[in-house]
Amino acid sequence: MRVDRGTSVGAMSRGHLLIVDDEITILQTLKKLLSLEGYSVDVAGGYGIAREKFERNNYDLALIDVALRDGDGVELLGRLRENKNDVPVLMMSGHATVDGAVRATKLGASDFLEKPLSSDRLLIVIENTLRLVRAEAQASSLLRQAGVGGALIGDGAKMASLREQITRAAKSNATVLVLGERGTGKELVARAIHAESRRRAGPLEKLNCAAVPSELIESELFGHEAGAFSGATKQRRGKFERASLGTLFLDEVGDMPLAMQSKLLRVLQEQEIERVGGSETFKIDVRVVAATNKDLETACETGTFRHDLFDRLNVLRLTLPPLRARREDVPQLARHFLAILGAANDRPELELTDAGIARLVGHSFPGNVRELRNLIERLVILTPDAHIDGADVETFLGATTSAKTAGLFRAGVPFRVLSEEAERTILEEAIRHHSGHMAQTARGLDLERSHLYKKCKSLGLRDADPAPDPT
Repeated sequence: MRVDRGTSVGAMSRGHLLIVDDEITILQTLKKLLSLEGYSVDVAGGYGIAREKFERNNYDLALIDVALRDGDGVELLGRLRENKNDVPVLMMSGHATVDGAVRATKLGASDFLEKPLSSDRLLIVIENTLRLVRAEAQASSLLRQAGVGGALIGDGAKMASLREQITRAAKSNATVLVLGERGTGKELVARAIHAESRRRAGPLEKLNCAAVPSELIESELFGHEAGAFSGATKQRRGKFERASLGTLFLDEVGDMPLAMQSKLLRVLQEQEIERVGGSETFKIDVRVVAATNKDLETACETGTFRHDLFDRLNVLRLTLPPLRARREDVPQLARHFLAILGAANDRPELELTDAGIARLVGHSFPGNVRELRNLIERLVILTPDAHIDGADVETFLGATTSAKTAGLFRAGVPFRVLSEEAERTILEEAIRHHSGHMAQTARGLDLERSHLYKKCKSLGLRDADPAPDPT
């Protein structure tokens, strides 16, 4: 096989491959060919060495010769599948038979290649196999997520503007910082950016920076070598490697430890990583989308977030509107969640009445879309009748209000947001207590009526224009 294809693409890895063959010349030739094409390549000269390699490392694809001096390549494939290792495998043979090809295919081989190998055909098969695997993984991920958080639903002006911003951001390769209160759908925005980008055929990986212990976050991001620390019995690829040619979503990035922030900054600047416990440097090609509900500019001033990392992340900024600022979307969102959750709970007949919708629209939803979804789920499970009316909604909103006011402080949420939520809760309950009579509500709170209207307008509680109260 001739190795005369183009030039090296550098150290950037298009995938981590293992070649298993007991002919040293073939190992050397294939490793040179595939390394020049940008793949990270390991080799194993026999059955036993290959098993050790598979136990210690993770691979994106393996090429295995059928006839090995110390074992059978098809049997090795079978052992991989018995051990739940679903690495794509291309079988190679200089004495290919129909029976051998059928046997390998039944065990899950992606293709069967005859020796002598054609370098052009081999590269095409490897590229197509990896592309198919990544596409299937992405499709599987999207199917798992469908219905969990909903989609970017809403036809109001604010959502239309957000969609335009997402489309523009997706066309670039720049880092994106997504800001918004809890429950506004920051992960959905990251998914939408990925789905509309040129990287959509690649993987979308996610890491919640607040959910990973500080001592493990470096390994989660960059991976580790076997023996790097206690319990690291096997090589593990990190999120950056797994997101190769795709997108990495760093959720709750404002909670990342300071020591880790400096390492993330270096990776974003240099576009290369090094596994924990390793000495080899890998080039990466990953687009980063970061999100937080924290005020990062304030965090920079207080020293809990690095200014230089903030500047690196804040290339493109998208700010998500809270649900109270786009109340016109509440009916559409509510019916969307009702359809999904009703079907999931064998209650497809459920409907929201106009009164039920009106009560939902009147609520401020400090937990935003996530709170609305959770409320609809409770209504689906616990409402006995097919029609969910205003009284049903009120029953469950009362429970959430009591829980909400039991602890107004939440770590990491700015005082301004907490104050607005408290004011909104007080005004909602006061207006409800006075049956919507604004004049009576103003007198009950010892406020000027004009001031009450201004306050309601600023909090998005009702129309800004005062209307005559019923007497």
